[in-house]
Parts: sequence; C-alpha cells; structure tokens
Amino acid sequence: MNEIFIGKKSSAAGGWGALKSCGKQLLQSGSPLTGARTMLKANQPDGFDCPGCAWGDPEHGSSFEFCENGVKAVSWEATEKRATPAFFAKHTVTELSKLSDYELELNGRITHPMRYDRQSDTYQPVAWEDAFAEIGDILKGLDTPDQAEFYTSGRASNEAAYLYQLFVRIFGTNNFPDCSNMCHEASGVGLRQAIGVGKGTVLLEDFEKADAIFVLGQNPGTNHPRMLGDLRRAAMRGAKIVVFNPIKERGLERFSDPQDKLEMLHGGSTEIASHYFQPCLGGDMAAVRGMSKAIFAADDAAIAKGEPSVLDHAFLNEHCDGLNDYRTAVDATSWSEIEDQSGLSRPEIEQAAAVYLSAERVICTWAMGITQHLHSVPTIREIANFMFLRGNIGKPGAGLCPVRGHSNVQGDRTVGINEKPSDAFLDALEKEFGFTVPRRHGHNVLAAIGAMLDGSAKAFIGLGGNFARATPDSALVEKAMKSLRLTVNIATKPNHSHLMPGETSFILPCLGRTEIDLNSQGQSQVVSVEDSMSMVHGSAGINRPASPHLLSEVAIIAGIAEATVGSNIVSWASLADDYERIRSHIEATIPGFADYNTRLRKPRGFHLRNDAAHREWNTPSGKATFANTALPRLTVHQQARQNQKTDGGKSQFALQTFRSHDQYNTTVYGLDDRYRGVYGERKVIFIHPDDLAMLDAKSGDRVDVMCEYDDGIERIADDFRFVSYDIPRGSVAGYYPELNVLVPLGSAGDQSDTPTSKSVMVSFRTEKSA
Repeated sequence: MNEIFIGKKSSAAGGWGALKSCGKQLLQSGSPLTGARTMLKANQPDGFDCPGCAWGDPEHGSSFEFCENGVKAVSWEATEKRATPAFFAKHTVTELSKLSDYELELNGRITHPMRYDRQSDTYQPVAWEDAFAEIGDILKGLDTPDQAEFYTSGRASNEAAYLYQLFVRIFGTNNFPDCSNMCHEASGVGLRQAIGVGKGTVLLEDFEKADAIFVLGQNPGTNHPRMLGDLRRAAMRGAKIVVFNPIKERGLERFSDPQDKLEMLHGGSTEIASHYFQPCLGGDMAAVRGMSKAIFAADDAAIAKGEPSVLDHAFLNEHCDGLNDYRTAVDATSWSEIEDQSGLSRPEIEQAAAVYLSAERVICTWAMGITQHLHSVPTIREIANFMFLRGNIGKPGAGLCPVRGHSNVQGDRTVGINEKPSDAFLDALEKEFGFTVPRRHGHNVLAAIGAMLDGSAKAFIGLGGNFARATPDSALVEKAMKSLRLTVNIATKPNHSHLMPGETSFILPCLGRTEIDLNSQGQSQVVSVEDSMSMVHGSAGINRPASPHLLSEVAIIAGIAEATVGSNIVSWASLADDYERIRSHIEATIPGFADYNTRLRKPRGFHLRNDAAHREWNTPSGKATFANTALPRLTVHQQARQNQKTDGGKSQFALQTFRSHDQYNTTVYGLDDRYRGVYGERKVIFIHPDDLAMLDAKSGDRVDVMCEYDDGIERIADDFRFVSYDIPRGSVAGYYPELNVLVPLGSAGDQSDTPTSKSVMVSFRTEKSA
C-alpha cells in the first residue's frame, strides 16, 4: 500500500484538475484522439447518450455536454485494450478473483462470447448459437419460471429493457431484480404515495428559475458533475443553495467550470452552497421536520401580528389532503428531539427555514444519502410535506427532483422492468401480444438473493451491471451466485460477477453505448433513454465496435428469447433487426409514448408528461397527500451513541458507503479521490478527528471494520486506514464496493426494501485493541 496516501484536496470541483484527469483517462484508453472526438458527440442530438449519469440535457445545449465522469465512462468503454480468449485462457477464474475491481476491468473489452469450463477453471470461447441454445435448454428445464432471476442494470436502453421484460413475462415470471432496488426505490414509493407518480416533477429549465435549491444527501461533484454547472449558474444569478449533507463535499462548496475561459484563466471558482449543514447519518428527516416546525411557527407569528399567512393556503385547500394531521405530528415533535436526531441546532434549522420562506420558487433535490436508510420512505414523504406548505410543486422553478444514477435507470422502470407491475400494464401486454401474462409479483434484488441462498432460485441472467459487487453482504452474495445452475452476464468488460460462476456460466459481450449498431441491411440503429427529468431522447453510437463478434443487447436478448420461448408469440429476429418495431410496441402498451418514432427524431427528444407537475394527483384521495409519520425512535447514530454508554465504553459508529471521485457505481477508474485528498488508496475510513482521539488513533492507522448486526454472522472488512475528515462525530464513511461486505442482507428500508448502505452500525479493531 502507498504509505503517503493523504494529500491536498482540490480547492474546487472541476477546473484544471478535471481537465488533467480527462487527459489522463483518454491517454490510458490507448486511443486519445478517438476518445476526444467521441466526447464531442456525447449528449448531442446527433450523437450518443453518455453511459454515465442520468442528469438532463438542456434544450439550449452548449458545444460541450459532457463532464469529467463522462470522459471516464466513455474512455473506459472505448479503450484499445482487449480481453480476448487468449487472456481468459491464460488466467484462471481463481487467479482473476484476486484482482481488485480496478485491476480486473483494466484488461479491456471482452471480444468473444465465453463459457466457463470448470475442469480448467477458465472461460473458453463459445459460438453465439451454442450459447443461446444451452441457456434456453437450462431455462426450459427449470421446474418453474419463478426459479430464474432476471437482473437489469440502468445502462440498458428502453428498447433492450422492453424486449427483456417481454421475453421474461412470456417465459412466465415477474422476477425482475433491478439496480433501482438498491438506490431510488424509496423515492418511487414515497413519491407515489405523496403525489401519485414515482418520478421528479421538474424540468432542467426549472433550475434557471428557482429562487432557492435545497440539496439533500448527494454529492454532485462525483456522482453527476454536470449538475454543478446548473447549480453554479443558479448561484451566480443569486439563488440560494442550501445543502444538507453529513460530509463537506468539495463540489457543493465551490466549482470551477472548465467551459468558463475567464474562470479557468484566473484560477477562480464559484461558491455553490450559500448554506451548508452537516446532519448526522439518518438525521435528514428530523432536519426537514424542524424546518416545517419553524415554518408553522412563522405562520402563527404572522397571523398574530395580522400579517398574511406564510403558507400557500390556496394550494393547500385545493390540492392537499392531511394538513391538519401533519401539523399535529409536527407540534408533537419537540425541538430537543429534532436537534438530537438531526445533529443540528435549532438556530441552524431555523436559518434554513428562513431561506425557504424568503423564496417564491423552491426545488428540493436528493439522492442516495436520503434513500438508503431504514426510514427513507418517511423521509421522502417529509420532504414532500415541506414542499407542499408553500405550494412548491407544479409551478415554474419549483418541484421535487430525485437525481438518478445510471443514464437509463428511470427509463427501464418506465418500460416495464418492475417486479410489481401494474394491472393496466399487464392488460396492455396481453392485448398487444395475445398471451396470458404472469400476475404474481416477482423478486426484487434482496428477494432474489434470498431465493438463491435457500435454493429456490436456480438461474440468474444479468443485463449489464456488476450484480455481485453492487449488492450488500458480499460474502453471502458470492455463495448465492456460485450455488446456481446457470449464471449469464451480458457485459462489455470483465468484472467480479463473472468470477462467481454457477454450474454453467456464460459471459455474453455486447456493444457499448458509443458503438455503431448495424442491422441486417447495414443501417445504424438508434436506441432511446430517459433522464432524471423524464426527457426521452435518442442515442446512436459513432465508433467501430471493439470486436466483430459483439452483438447488441437487443440482439442478445432476442437470441436467448428465441431459444427459450420460440417465436410463436413474438418474432424476436424481426424486432432485433428494426428497433422502430420495438418502439411501436412500447407506444401501444405504455402511456405517454404516442408517435414515439417520430418524436424521438426531434433534437433532444420529448418529455413524458408528469401529472403531478400539472397539479393532477393520482392518489387515492385525488390530492397531494401529507404524511404524519413520527420520527424514528432512534436513528443509527443515536443507537451507536446509546450502545457506547450501555456496552461499557465500546465505541460504535454509524457508517455510510459512498463513491470515490475515481469511480462510477461499481466501476473504479482509478485510485485517487482528489476532492477528498486521498491518493492511491481505497481501503479508507473517514472519521472525525475527535473520534480518532477518543480511539487513541491517528490518520493512517490500520484498522479492521466490524459490522455490529445481531444475526450471528461475522462481517469484517480488514486492513482499512483511518482518514481524519470533516464529518459529524459518531458518523464514519468509506468506499463501496469494498465495504459492501459489512452491509447486512437483513437490514433494508421499510417499504422500499433497499439495502441500508448509509446506516451500518460498526466498531473498529485496531492493533491496540486486538
């Protein structure tokens, strides 16, 4: 390990550091000129949708609509390095398993379909038709279709996802574990309850009109850097940006826009957050409840003085249900409870509320810092309550904005990747295709893993992603994967999920988003994706495929489907040869896609109507609905503090996992995190300096991290190193997937079933305590 791993943090996000990183990534790809030319087509009307984040594209696009992470994603895909059959013949699966995620994916693009040979412990090339036939035979040989799990990553296009769900439902199951189960499931559940639709209500243009933007539990500088440009422009025109995030993140403090020549020339930057508050882990609901309490108090004071109410009573009376019960719940919540649970003081919370009260148009935006807790759904309901009070939904410059991760994770759900499909959607499928659809709800991610472990699941097919490294409880998931009769991974590069083969295992290499996808007539095919703002737009690759042996995701799905269910109901080959036919079926079965093929040709596509944004509420009451849920009895940081008192001084902490700046989801592009000042190292634990002193430790000390979860399973992440950092006392943080081993499979969000990766109880074993 690098002994000098703590260095200087970037003074601002973006800037020359971002440009240097982009150059480094392009050089590392082996084809810097091709990579640079490719980036000019990223997120452009005549180009491809960046395979990175789901941040929206403006209607008035600039010359460059990419960011540092986009360059990393594209250069990683466009690398000249190749994982050929010779590579797999040279290295056993056992040997490859010892590589880090970074080292493994450095081997480049997979060039041929591969089948695992247990005798030699290697992957060996296989013909496409033989792979499809064997996969189909195994699936058809299962006792029931419900013994198979069909995972989807958010990188899949609308066309691939729709074809996938169609195949699986003709096969006979609704088992659709999906990457959204691990990130924004709580957003969908909470928003459907509150406003009747599980998506955000804003357009990108609303960020140009907002007077205040509340940013909760997210780190745009690393996770969706193009968002920083919109926050910067908002800050420059005087909008207040209020941040609630446990850790001080450089991108939310300052941003230097690489497209601003003067700012770059002078080495300047723009302050992003006007107010930055650091709640303890899991304390966001209490913080938002506190702001609502302050707003009600301000309203009472105004009325007592004979002044106008600060609440939007016209909106509340016409559009909302449950206000009085919510007010009762707020009144019953004491300030001492709010302060203890949030980790913030009453004056801090009242200061944030004052910003809200002074703004006519407010956007509230959040990510996984909100959604990966036990009480994430109630927290999102609390955010909606807060926004209802002054009518900040359904008007320009205001609304709710969950920021998704992968570029099409929202689109996959829209076109049918859902283990709990609506009756209306299933009815539409039956009418369009003339088969009896399965009606029983299927498995999400955690249920799928449970079925693998208890033996009721026998097969797994992964449409993209790195299932084994994205999921919690790494050791249990590895055991689950290796127990299966069949594992199939549709992928572009090697990852650790491929190294946990079942009895029969295939790696099926697909085209990347940047690559040309030709049909049998030599015509380039266009796919479509949906961003976080419900904009649907086209994406067409421009680069030569990494190998002539690659197939598109659509073609691979069609091949498996043909071998499994035949073509009596659907002509899979016909659909794979013309994606417009797939879009015609989407148009016929999913609302909002009328005239799909025509509208997709328009620059930057079209918007899927969001009823709540028009103040139409598809809830049981027909109105936007307040929730009156009490705060959690104890959050994880409160439990950790309480346990330290009752366990005779044993130090416990609340852990959150997050990304480094050199990664996107489970893909690790490098070993540096310059925004946090960590270099050449990933096995680190960020901790408050006073907590370090309490442990009689210092930065750089080695430590084993122990999960404190009472299910009889020992979970240890060994040989990590402390990093002193600006984080609330009692809270610690570190990178996934390395720390996923500590996230218990049995700990999941109420109503969302999302792993609680932001609230893991841990303790430390140092050399002194061993």
